[in-house]
Amino acid sequence: MQQIAFIPIDNRPVCYTLPQQIAAMDKNIHLYLPDRNLLGDLTKQADIDGILNWLENLHEVDKVIVSLDTIAYGGLVPSRRCSDTFEQIVERIEKFKNILNKKHSEVYAFSSIMRISNNNCNEEEKEYWNLYGKKIFKYSFDYHKNGFANTDVPPDILDDYLKTRNRNFDINKLYIKWSEEHFFNTLVFSKDDCAEFGLNVTEAKVLNVNILAHKLNALIKTGADEIPLTLLARAVSENKHIKIAPVFTQKDYINNISRYEDVPVYESVKGQIELAGCEICDNTDDADIVMLVNNFKNEQGELVMGVDVEGFDSEFELPKKPYLVVDILNANGADNAFVKRLLEKEIDWNNFLGYAGWNTTGNSLGSALCCAIVKYLAQNPDINAFKKVQTVRFLDDWAYQANVRKILKSHLKEINIEELENEMKPYEGFLKEKFDVQFSRVNYSYPWNRFFEIEADLL
Repeated sequence: MQQIAFIPIDNRPVCYTLPQQIAAMDKNIHLYLPDRNLLGDLTKQADIDGILNWLENLHEVDKVIVSLDTIAYGGLVPSRRCSDTFEQIVERIEKFKNILNKKHSEVYAFSSIMRISNNNCNEEEKEYWNLYGKKIFKYSFDYHKNGFANTDVPPDILDDYLKTRNRNFDINKLYIKWSEEHFFNTLVFSKDDCAEFGLNVTEAKVLNVNILAHKLNALIKTGADEIPLTLLARAVSENKHIKIAPVFTQKDYINNISRYEDVPVYESVKGQIELAGCEICDNTDDADIVMLVNNFKNEQGELVMGVDVEGFDSEFELPKKPYLVVDILNANGADNAFVKRLLEKEIDWNNFLGYAGWNTTGNSLGSALCCAIVKYLAQNPDINAFKKVQTVRFLDDWAYQANVRKILKSHLKEINIEELENEMKPYEGFLKEKFDVQFSRVNYSYPWNRFFEIEADLL
């Protein structure tokens, strides 16, 4: 029995319930999570003391997977908003460190490099982002690219932004010192919503110089929300030497860069595979697992922003060995044309290791890899638990993200559960029959009271 503690970024279903659902696929994995009410959301910080008390009172665990932003700031969104001083943050993360030193558990951790969104939306940022977000992004871009930047952002706003940014950077440099002390089994610094230039890119380079100079077991990766899942895969697969061969539907376009990322698709795939503790290989004959990637041609679609691109227009064969499917033609939702062809095929439940088309390329890759590796290595597998995970993914990534969300937003100003349930019913019936999965009904909710994400709970 593997005893693993898991501290998520926040209380969203992809961060909190998805790892639980994946772990349930192997009855030999016991995944401990703090009570969901202790975690932060879009508007509140996590109860950090409550999480630390939970961790301190937890029975001995072999491994701990932790979002350090939850401990330091109360979550990913609060990391950009909270006004706590450097000294206050150090006090709480040192308490966290002392607790884990007593437990002698292996620690798989990640901390975000504060993102710089190129928009005027303050939903996940400080209040002034709705007026100055794009201008602050331009300042950051120009400053990195040219060594200086002209801006009409008010000095007090810019000073506040840079103060928060520098505080978080100093915390990340402290984690580097912890890594030098061998506190972490693995430490990941995540680059979320990246561009070619920016203060976040500069910080990543500084951290990487220290990582390479001291030969630390730390990495810089593009992404964010999926990284705890990829670390769960790493914790489960360590020393198993799994080889994964990616096969792309658009093999001539693997050097294109996805939205919200700063590395080519192939490098993103390679990075996620290696972070999951596996080895990338080019020959499917030599691979233990094949990763089928539905990638884009000229540009990645963006369903939330209304950027439509041509869907998959060819044919493909499913591998004869264990395989997973990652759908990245769009950011924020599945490719309908590809899913149609995929679901027309007969599913071999022994070889099929899962599908994902959730949000960014990194999000889809990390979540799909976690599911695939846990199923592939399962010592005491639960096939119905796996089918439930897949039903949720298709209900979310395909039914809702690629179809229902657009329908609802076209005539609703506010979220409406009854309307959501009505639109999702046909997809439920189709998937229940196709997957032969056991559930009586689906309970839907909008966990953050916005159209962007839903939670689908199979009952």
